[in-house]
Amino acid sequence: MTKSQHASIWTDLTRTAFTQGYLDAGGIRTRYLAAGDEGQPLLILIHGTGGHAEAYSRNLAAHAEHFRTYAIDLVGHGWSDKPKLDYEIADYARHVIAVIKALGHQKAHISGESLGGWVAAWMAVHHPEWVDRVVLNTAGGWTAYPEVMERISRLTMEAVTDPSPVRIRTRLEFLMQDHSKVNDDLVEVRRAIYSQPGYPDIMKRILCLQQMDIRRRNMFSAADSASIKAPTLVLWTSHDPTAAPEEGRKIADAIPGAQFHVMNECGHWPQFEDPETFNRIHLDFLLGR
Repeated sequence: MTKSQHASIWTDLTRTAFTQGYLDAGGIRTRYLAAGDEGQPLLILIHGTGGHAEAYSRNLAAHAEHFRTYAIDLVGHGWSDKPKLDYEIADYARHVIAVIKALGHQKAHISGESLGGWVAAWMAVHHPEWVDRVVLNTAGGWTAYPEVMERISRLTMEAVTDPSPVRIRTRLEFLMQDHSKVNDDLVEVRRAIYSQPGYPDIMKRILCLQQMDIRRRNMFSAADSASIKAPTLVLWTSHDPTAAPEEGRKIADAIPGAQFHVMNECGHWPQFEDPETFNRIHLDFLLGR
């Protein structure tokens, strides 16, 4: 892309035939972006805290060649329903399982970034029958750093209570090593989501996992990690703002047979920051190459 071109979510999505839609997942109206043939294996992509399906706009085309690929808005997020749940990891896992059921599948590959990786790992530990391969992309669930938790909570609530372009851009820049990757399309999509009536109250519920007592009861023990039987890829980055690559290595070492990769010059959204590298590593693992 030349400097004169506008960086756009729509430009990313023109590379494949896709649909945006809604499905009923256990009573939760769930929004998704989907691509790929119906007969292919199911892949579900799960965003992080306060995120939405557009986190994977640069990955749908590559994965649609091999999988029926769904990037979903988790319950409470994006344009999906926002009931007054506890918004702990088990709540999100139930929602993802309900999505798999609604799509008529018995299991799926689950790939999640940050909160999404936490949910993916929870499913692998507690609901392994629904999981094929698992990707933990800068995943939560193993670390609890108060300064990181405070920063996530503060930046998110500032963006939700005052969804101005500056506040939204600041929240998104937290995710990126190269702040220029935060394009106007992404800012405006998130502005629209964060401007929904009553969203600050829902976001306070979502951010419960940034409270130490609640976070700790949702975290994984050594026994939990050792119990994961699904083939697992732990993907980390050189500049992740939540934990160093060494933390990712510890997670991979705790999961039997897990693969570990570090993507350089990326922050918390490697799938968006360097989609070519991400897609190659991700597909090699999912396809067993």
